[in-house]
Amino acid sequence: MSLPALGDRLEIRALIVRYANALDARRFEDLDQVFTADAYVDYRATGGIDGHWPQVRSWLPPAVTAFPHMCHLVGNIQVELAGDQARARTLCLNPVEVPLPGGGVQVMLLAMWYRDRLVRTAAGWRMSERVQEACIQHNVPRHLQVTAGTAH
Repeated sequence: MSLPALGDRLEIRALIVRYANALDARRFEDLDQVFTADAYVDYRATGGIDGHWPQVRSWLPPAVTAFPHMCHLVGNIQVELAGDQARARTLCLNPVEVPLPGGGVQVMLLAMWYRDRLVRTAAGWRMSERVQEACIQHNVPRHLQVTAGTAH
């Protein structure tokens, strides 16, 4: 592997981790340096929305802050480079504390794959597309369960 390719892979891996840390810390403004301005984002596999980054950026803070605690552990990051474009596939384990309608909380575990398209920009690598692919959903409260083919 060439030194430039190694550098690209490290930068892409750091971008994927930056995304996870920004969500967990509720630093939504940091995500503007993760996505391209016109990126397509699809969170429907876990009950979210899909659309271009400005629409998803507006939806994200109230959607995420509804959960008191969560963490995104990312790994098994596979990167395929093609010049100034790349694809990545990343496993994410995401335990989430969910307030229950009748009081109390419940912890659910979401495991998903992120499928990303990335582009090299003047500011470095950015995601131009991020699509969730559902894997495992465990202990999801009834009011949050996603039925195949629908999203909240």
